[in-house]
Amino acid sequence: MATLVLGTAGAAAGSLFGPLGAVVGRAVGGLAGSVIDGALLGGGRRDGPRLASLEVQTADEGRPIARVYGRARITGTLIWATRLEEEAVEEGGGKGGATSRSFRYYANFAVGICEGPVERIGRVWADGKPLDLAGLTVRLHKGGANEDPDPLIAARQQTAPAYRGLAYAVFERLPLDPFGNHVPQLAFEVIRVVDRLEGMVRAVTMIPGSTEFGYATDLVTRSEGIGVTASENRHVGTAETDFEASLDELCELCPNLERVSLVVAWFGEDLRAGHCTIRPKVEAWGRETQGATWFVGDLVRDHAERTSRIDGRPAYGGTPADETVVAAIRAIRARGLKPVFYPFVLMDVPAGNELPDPYGDGVQPAYPWRGRITLDPAPGRPGSPDATAAAAGQIAAFVGTAAPGDFSAGGGWVSYHGRPSGRSGG
Repeated sequence: MATLVLGTAGAAAGSLFGPLGAVVGRAVGGLAGSVIDGALLGGGRRDGPRLASLEVQTADEGRPIARVYGRARITGTLIWATRLEEEAVEEGGGKGGATSRSFRYYANFAVGICEGPVERIGRVWADGKPLDLAGLTVRLHKGGANEDPDPLIAARQQTAPAYRGLAYAVFERLPLDPFGNHVPQLAFEVIRVVDRLEGMVRAVTMIPGSTEFGYATDLVTRSEGIGVTASENRHVGTAETDFEASLDELCELCPNLERVSLVVAWFGEDLRAGHCTIRPKVEAWGRETQGATWFVGDLVRDHAERTSRIDGRPAYGGTPADETVVAAIRAIRARGLKPVFYPFVLMDVPAGNELPDPYGDGVQPAYPWRGRITLDPAPGRPGSPDATAAAAGQIAAFVGTAAPGDFSAGGGWVSYHGRPSGRSGG
């Protein structure tokens, strides 16, 4: 207040000597006022609000321990905690002005979830909202009979309980700012296998198959305007990418898994074998991405065909980028599993097409199944070339002449006839 009052008074007094005098008078008055304000406000520092108590509320003793069968969302119970940690943050203070000091709080605690052992603890909710675990220190204990005490609890207590037989989570230095400076109410997605099926699984097929960056193991984002980005391959809070989250759950639920078939979809455009081409496609042209760039073979995004539209939106996800397929195969192998490359054909034949139907007299149905690619006309139809040399010609046109020896992989991409594919042109 003194800064404002004396600055105004100084400007008025200095104005007697002209405009320059007013400027000098305001500066001198403001300087004097800031000294007075600093003295009155306790050394020029203003403290923000603090918590009256750093204690963490304890849980009620004697609450029953939940038992889970299958998949369930369970609200946790606080079973261990330390005092809240307080951190002072000072701001301002430049040019003789007052500084402000605010306080941040962090919590160390453990939450009991349910009877163990369980196969997986997945998503977490805090005060009813999904909690992104990226950047947080959270350890999830599945409640095995031989688990050691959590390292944080062991470091804080001489005799640390291991809570064997109890599935629980330990949060280390959880920032409380996002929760209004209180420990949030936490709920957990728990999966406990109740049958023998998961233990019998030896191989699975990984989909969706049509996804430009869904198989990427690093985060990929796309630009949606100046300073605005959206995730291409992370929509969960339990892992760095959707693919890694899928592998985590797969390995935890199927302990005897040996093989993963990775579906990679390209697109066909005609049910008539002699007219059908198989090619990669993208969801959109002109899309800018960070973390990975779409290319398949020698083809880059803006030179590729775009998938057809339904109500202005892509009818399919695009073909997986070569580098994401290679990354996915490496990630599968890193889990001790055997990858199987599974090429797949999706039929991008939209409604309203004018392609003759080899099975009838009209046009081809919208988005037919790939297994309906056939001769023209189809076997059993009048004039069909079935079992003739003309049929062999239609099949040869569909299959092409490429052989396995024409391709090689290296450096994260595929080469055809010795040409490194995809890197040219971005």
